[in-house]
Amino acid sequence: MSSDLFPGVPVVISGPSGVGKTTVKEQLLARYQDLGASISATTRPQRQGEVNGQDYYFYSTEQFKADIEKDLFLEWALVHGNYYGTPKGPIEERLEKGIDVLLIIDIQGGIQVKNIFPEALLIFLLPPSMGELQQRISDRGTETIETLRSRFANAEHEISYARYYDFWVINRSLDEAVSQVRSIIVGDRCRVGRAHSRFKQLGYDWPGLESLEEPKSEKETT
Repeated sequence: MSSDLFPGVPVVISGPSGVGKTTVKEQLLARYQDLGASISATTRPQRQGEVNGQDYYFYSTEQFKADIEKDLFLEWALVHGNYYGTPKGPIEERLEKGIDVLLIIDIQGGIQVKNIFPEALLIFLLPPSMGELQQRISDRGTETIETLRSRFANAEHEISYARYYDFWVINRSLDEAVSQVRSIIVGDRCRVGRAHSRFKQLGYDWPGLESLEEPKSEKETT
């Protein structure tokens, strides 16, 4: 399916640190050409191998606060002592072109996006177990003891907010998680509201489905 037949929607993927959000996003983008992605801005230190403007936009705290004042972020939050946010411009441009855009953001940001775009899909990525999640974070080798403790403590709090999301996906294996997220996105494109717009663009005209409004009763038409 070509994404230009559909109004684009934001697809938010959230979950605790270490659950595999970025890896799932990268695989979705590599496998499916009809998806776009946002690049978040952050004030956290740049990790080895990360590229500015590709993995994140790395801002100073002063620059980030200035952009908040200018209302340049779709959403932003202070997480683990660092600012994270989604620049508005690139997201709005892609949505206008009918591209579904992946956003890897925290629970605060996800709820902010849903308030702005009620049609947004909120997907919460869950670990198979808390023990495995802790092991994944430890295996990174990039965190101090203090930040590890902070992330472990915060994971349970973040997971408690999964109840406010539209979909849950357990990341047991990468292929399974990617397949499930893809199925959610494609299924939403077939939802009546979005599909109706697509079919009208394609010129389909079924009797009684010209509009999604309730048909008038015989009494109303006489």
